[in-house]
Amino acid sequence: MKHVFIVDPKAFRDQQWKMENLLDNIGQYFRTQERPDFSTLFSHYPRDAIRLIQKQVDEVEPFETVRVYAIGGDDILFDCLNGIAGLPSMELAIAPYGFTNSFIRAFGEKKADQFKDIVTLIDADTIPTDMIQVGNMYALNGCSVGLTPANAIKLRNFRGKLSGGISQYVIGVWYLLYKLTSLFNREVIAHNYAITIDGEDYSGNYSQINIVNAPYYDRQNALAGALPDDGLLDVVLFKSVSPLATSMSINKYLRGRKLPSNCIRLQARKIEIKSDKPIYIQTDTEFLVDTSITFEVVPGTVQVVAVNNLVYQGF
Repeated sequence: MKHVFIVDPKAFRDQQWKMENLLDNIGQYFRTQERPDFSTLFSHYPRDAIRLIQKQVDEVEPFETVRVYAIGGDDILFDCLNGIAGLPSMELAIAPYGFTNSFIRAFGEKKADQFKDIVTLIDADTIPTDMIQVGNMYALNGCSVGLTPANAIKLRNFRGKLSGGISQYVIGVWYLLYKLTSLFNREVIAHNYAITIDGEDYSGNYSQINIVNAPYYDRQNALAGALPDDGLLDVVLFKSVSPLATSMSINKYLRGRKLPSNCIRLQARKIEIKSDKPIYIQTDTEFLVDTSITFEVVPGTVQVVAVNNLVYQGF
């Protein structure tokens, strides 16, 4: 087996000592092995990991197992997933060191630290896990259409236009004001979508549509009972309501286990969404704008490493 460690240096920020200790632990482990076969690589920009993984795969024997370790947060996990998707004999291990580590919480709360033990991670078995195909990309945790990704895309674009010296406080104030005004934008909170879910029509006006593969999302709840190995996607449709009710509905959804009254929940294998106007989309940590998008489950195709025989939990 080839072990490929993909490190996102940004995940360690001002704690470089943590990264150095981790790298030392990796080196110490493989120095004790008779036939050490590992690489430690650094991802420096989005999608860099895909290139790094492909180069490693090209160097191994056909059908030799390659275990890729995503060391960092949700960003590097997304890139590593897309680096291994579609390739034979690949495994995905997660070492959660990022600011957000959403997917790892599917193994249960307060279990993330168990995945930071490199020796345990190397020796652990895997669980066949579903992923979400979104166009030519793949997501592991969840996707969203509508209000939340629209706000996030606007914030990203706003940051991109800023020159140096603008404080985070100013950015935070601007974003808060934008989120408030977006609640009165009918094109966002009452967007008309043509939606087909497993062949059935769910078209109508919605403020948001969530398609999730795991129970947590961005340090918050995604959906109780959502499991990444059941062969299905969990879908929540937020029917259009008033601006205040929209805000309360989404906040209630993020806080608890009970869905707001304006929500429709169902499970599905394929969700097709179209619109005459731009659709704001988030797939794990990636954002895009389009007028048509399809989400489809790819069951059991990712071998995700599960330490200490942990299993997925739907909270």
